[in-house]
Amino acid sequence: MVVNQYAQTRSATFHIGDPRIGCPQYRRQVLTPAIPARLKESVIAQAIELKARIETIEVMEEHVQVFVKANPLDSPHPLVKHVKGITSFTLRRRPTLWTRSYYVESVGHIRQAAVKQSMEAQQHK
Repeated sequence: MVVNQYAQTRSATFHIGDPRIGCPQYRRQVLTPAIPARLKESVIAQAIELKARIETIEVMEEHVQVFVKANPLDSPHPLVKHVKGITSFTLRRRPTLWTRSYYVESVGHIRQAAVKQSMEAQQHK
């Protein structure tokens, strides 16, 4: 069975997904085994608030990879900024968990499966 992968607004039909990667400041090893569950909950809650959908989220020792589906009118920056701010405060009670930089790449529907597979493979290394 094929699931409808397209989303719609009143005037647009779209299928936009992109991986976003963020790293802790100075690549500190702060993403300890106790963090992933709380971090995932927080990221998903913030994405829902901003009307984005998290397809995959993987927390590594020194970075976090999130595959996001969002509306074409939404820029990646507000979601990244909002999520970094909230998670930094809730996880560490201080504003310096994340670096200011992040990585975003546009992904077509053909590459989507490859990106998800790559993210899951890195988690098991």
